[in-house]
Amino acid sequence: MTRLSVNINKIATLRNSRGGNNPDLIQVAKDCEGFGAQGITVHPRPDERHIRYNDVYELKKIVTTEFNIEGNCQEQKFVDLVLAVKPEQVTLVPDALGQITSNHGWDTIKNQDYLKEIISVFKKESIRVSIFVDPIVEMVEAAATTGTDRIELYTEAYAHGYAQNKEQAIAPYVKAAEAAQKAGLGINAGHDLDLENLKYFSDNIPALDEVSIGHALISDALYYGLENTIQMYLRQLV
Repeated sequence: MTRLSVNINKIATLRNSRGGNNPDLIQVAKDCEGFGAQGITVHPRPDERHIRYNDVYELKKIVTTEFNIEGNCQEQKFVDLVLAVKPEQVTLVPDALGQITSNHGWDTIKNQDYLKEIISVFKKESIRVSIFVDPIVEMVEAAATTGTDRIELYTEAYAHGYAQNKEQAIAPYVKAAEAAQKAGLGINAGHDLDLENLKYFSDNIPALDEVSIGHALISDALYYGLENTIQMYLRQLV
């Protein structure tokens, strides 16, 4: 069964908009787990506009499922944070400074040497590594030679194409997932997955280990409530 990791960045964004501690990020993480989420994901950025670095330390104390920290490993502050916290998983994303949201995967061919070096840093500390990739077979195959444990398929293109032609939209992801399986890589996915497109994705991607969902899930929780929303997402993954 595919695991659901809830990205709580948007909770931090709401909290930061007024200062103080409402909503309480730590309590929300506990509640997400209590409501059935099998992981908590955060993506701290250098400007700390949502998740603050101190949040990550506090979350490490209470997360009882799987803690996944995403971020730009070209920022030394991020690397230091991950090594200090030692989450179950680190997801390496090639973000630019000031980027609003992640919008592309690694060029695992061009960045092969760098990825081998930085992945080894985390692996030495027994942290599972996943790297963000586009659904391109060549990029998946090159990812397999970096030492990473998993890839995370960047699913924005699938989400945008789903309404027009879902078979066409998912086709490159199926091929990429098959290449990952053949190479012995675990498969995660995330970005713009929601209640409309998640089930079709999970039903058609072989050996999907985990999806990380934040924006859509938190937005749906405004209407359905957080507990009910998490259960709705979990039902899409059965």
